[in-house]
Amino acid sequence: MEDIKLLETIEKYLTGEMSDQEMELFETIRKNTPEIDQMVIEHSMFLQHMENYVVRRNYTKLTKKTFEHLLAAGEWTIDSAVPSKAKMIQLWNKYKRVTAIAASVGGFIAVTTSALIMYFSPSLNGNQLLQLSKDIEVIKKNQQAQGHLLNEVKSKIPENATLVSGGSGFLIDPKGFIITNAHVLKGNGAIVINNLGQELHASIIYADKNIDLALLKIEDKDFAEPAKIPFTIRKKMSDLGEEIFTLGYPRNDNDIVYGKGYLSAQKGYAGDSSSYQIQISANPGSSGAPLFNDKNELIGIISTREKLAVGVAFAIKSNKIIDLIASVKEDDELNGKADVKLHVTKVEHAISTNRKVQINNLKPYIFSVRSYN
Repeated sequence: MEDIKLLETIEKYLTGEMSDQEMELFETIRKNTPEIDQMVIEHSMFLQHMENYVVRRNYTKLTKKTFEHLLAAGEWTIDSAVPSKAKMIQLWNKYKRVTAIAASVGGFIAVTTSALIMYFSPSLNGNQLLQLSKDIEVIKKNQQAQGHLLNEVKSKIPENATLVSGGSGFLIDPKGFIITNAHVLKGNGAIVINNLGQELHASIIYADKNIDLALLKIEDKDFAEPAKIPFTIRKKMSDLGEEIFTLGYPRNDNDIVYGKGYLSAQKGYAGDSSSYQIQISANPGSSGAPLFNDKNELIGIISTREKLAVGVAFAIKSNKIIDLIASVKEDDELNGKADVKLHVTKVEHAISTNRKVQINNLKPYIFSVRSYN
């Protein structure tokens, strides 16, 4: 009986039937109780599957009714006797226009239905994750909104280059080394933009699609190297329910965006041990954004989110950065171009527990990433 009441409460939460006070109380309970949080995620996915089933069923009915209507319009009859060849030709000549229309409409409906089913049913398309890089259309809108990139200030993107993707990234070494997701870099060149809107040339040093991480280096005379990095990289596993926050560039106006949440599972999608499941709002452009805890430790890099579950995202664990740098240093072709000094121990300077101070300290180290061909 208690389980039924709990499911009813979860459904009220997901459908927005709770008051603001009830919503706030339930979110606190969800945050502190991983079992309930998981039930919310699973029930959200269940409701989505039910909605998808209704969509598929309605389109099946529509297809059937359409064919019935076309058959009625063509005045088709079924005769048990086998018609002669001449009659068959006469019937074909009489009804070939209706048949062609029926075939065309039927084919269109069949293709459309198949496409909708593939779109609405992740069990068929085999992909329930959404990568959080920005596509070219979003970037174009971003540029139009910023204006200065196209008109007021000469862009550092090559004149004949074509933007293809974008996302977020963050500095891990004062010499200008930046980490982002490999899927953010769909082109062969890149620039990065800091929180002041300043564009900087960057080289793609290394990209590992298996762990979905890439290393860039700012190579621009306008880049002012900071004295030190104000955070450390966590090597150990983070705790379930740990509060986390992120800074990235998911908006079209290139303003840096702050988001907060908590770690909801120590493994990622389908039990992936190289990533965390996190409860946080993440949108296209969030790929490559750093994930911090209250101790100024980098614990992950946001990469994907669930298509069907609200607020469920995934972050690659920070220790994979260490693996990436090791791979770079072992690559003979790079000839020491990536001499990265990672901060994997406790930072020496005092850590502020004030979130506003933390954000202001971190903003200059977070970049918008643009990739072009």
